[in-house]
Amino acid sequence: MILSDATLKRLIQSGELGVTPLNEESIQPASIDCRLGADFLVVEDRQMHMIDLNTEILYRQIKGPEITIPPHSFLLATTMEFIRLPNNLTAFVEGRSSIGRIGLFIQNAGWVDPGFEGQITLELYNANSLPIRLQAGRRICQLVFCSLDQHADAPYRGKYQGQLNATGSQVFKDIEVKAKPRDLHKS
Repeated sequence: MILSDATLKRLIQSGELGVTPLNEESIQPASIDCRLGADFLVVEDRQMHMIDLNTEILYRQIKGPEITIPPHSFLLATTMEFIRLPNNLTAFVEGRSSIGRIGLFIQNAGWVDPGFEGQITLELYNANSLPIRLQAGRRICQLVFCSLDQHADAPYRGKYQGQLNATGSQVFKDIEVKAKPRDLHKS
């Protein structure tokens, strides 16, 4: 079930759900708008010849109140808000319609697990033929919260728990990287 503004306000007031800092106008009828932070990561393509899922990816960090995304380019950004989900709620990250209409795609994996705490890293792609300038503090995406049928037995405690600022891919830490080739064929 998707949570309403009344339920979101009650959960925030009780401390069960954490969204900080929070502007009252960010609470929408069935979501909470999140604002763009001032921390960005760009793949350091001058120091890598390819991206390999088994190797740490190099990023160049950019901090500042605004950033311009060139046409057909990708970067990582973060929300200003730090999110803390209880073990019985999940959230979907969705781009705002007004942002999508200018050709900026919020390519987030789209899912925030129960028990997650941290800022949300956003994958931004400029699909337009023109550069797009973004300013920190502007509403960029929304979180749609859903209630689980019961508390998660194993809430999120993964490699992105507690992340602050834009956080690069940690795919090189996946269990498959540590598994021996013959282990991958076991069912």
